[in-house]
Amino acid sequence: MIAENIRLIQEKILNFSEKYGVEPPKLIAVSKNHSIENIQIAYDCGIRDFGENRVQELISKVPHLPKDIHWHLIGKLQTNKVKYIVEFIYMIHSLDSEKLLKEIQKQAEKHQRVIQTLIQINISNENQKNGCSYEEAEYLLKELPNYPNVKVLGFMGIAEDINVSNVIFEQFQKLWYFFEKCKSLQNEQIFMQELSIGMSGDYELAIKAHSTMVRLGTAIFGNRKY
Repeated sequence: MIAENIRLIQEKILNFSEKYGVEPPKLIAVSKNHSIENIQIAYDCGIRDFGENRVQELISKVPHLPKDIHWHLIGKLQTNKVKYIVEFIYMIHSLDSEKLLKEIQKQAEKHQRVIQTLIQINISNENQKNGCSYEEAEYLLKELPNYPNVKVLGFMGIAEDINVSNVIFEQFQKLWYFFEKCKSLQNEQIFMQELSIGMSGDYELAIKAHSTMVRLGTAIFGNRKY
């Protein structure tokens, strides 16, 4: 089932990209609450980018899976958990405060790494959603020279959980406009190349809004087992 799901999704991604005249986004398999065995199946189908929400679950899986996986931390990241992932993490999608930025810098410096991050913006303005405001994101970009071991490659956003396509698309599109605007700030630490938007229920709209990364869990693995 997983292999067939991946085949169909990859086909849809190519079709949607052609439909809207955009480059196909990278597929990130969201493996939260899914077994090591199922992650291995996705890996054997050619997937190399996997997203996890919780640090504890992530670090329990890493030793049992191939070393060339690109692990993406896509959930809320607490400052006291940064030290557990900084040695191996490929990208953090959920940078949303200067406090977290400081801790990533501190731990990255210890390990002599430059950590790739995305700033998560609360594009739906819902209180229960993680992420900073557009204004706070601009502030973080301006402060980045003080944190030389952190690189920002773009933004991540989660649209409102409603079945109203035009509202979802407007939220994605606003983030894309901001992404394009911030390209003028590019330097050694700011390189606007990734727009992480789109999940199992709205990735067509995200592709239409120029997503470069779609984060799909249920569409690949089915409903979570636990």
